[in-house]
Amino acid sequence: MSIEIRKAKLTDRSAWQKLWHQYLIFYKSEDFQDELTELLWQRIHTLENPINCLIAYHAESGEMIGFTHYFPHEDTWQKYPVCYLEDLFVLPQTRGSGVGELLIKSVVKEAKKNGWQDVYWQTQHDNSVARGLYNKLTGGTDGYVTYRLPTMGKL
Repeated sequence: MSIEIRKAKLTDRSAWQKLWHQYLIFYKSEDFQDELTELLWQRIHTLENPINCLIAYHAESGEMIGFTHYFPHEDTWQKYPVCYLEDLFVLPQTRGSGVGELLIKSVVKEAKKNGWQDVYWQTQHDNSVARGLYNKLTGGTDGYVTYRLPTMGKL
């Protein structure tokens, strides 16, 4: 299978949204608001916004099979910006074929090109399939645990 990676284009909206919806189902977030999906798509395509999107597709068929969203930000512990890889999704039927690895390596390539210090991400502790890939690429977790306090709505 020949896979190509490129930045998302405005014309990718329909295919991207189908994958985005599957990603939301995977994370049990099907009730994610349509207005937030629209906002994300607009942010990806607004130069002033740091969110980027790379897509993976079959070179022969042109079918979109995966995506990643990432963005750089300043870091109190680094001299140079770091890059947070926030979302990564690959169609279930193409998992294990190297698509996820290619997407991550493409973000790393962008980071090197732009002078970003590190690329980092998180996943659910029980996402064993993805964690297998992540451990292969990184050597394992850095040992940090994520905590979150909502600042809007109920605490």
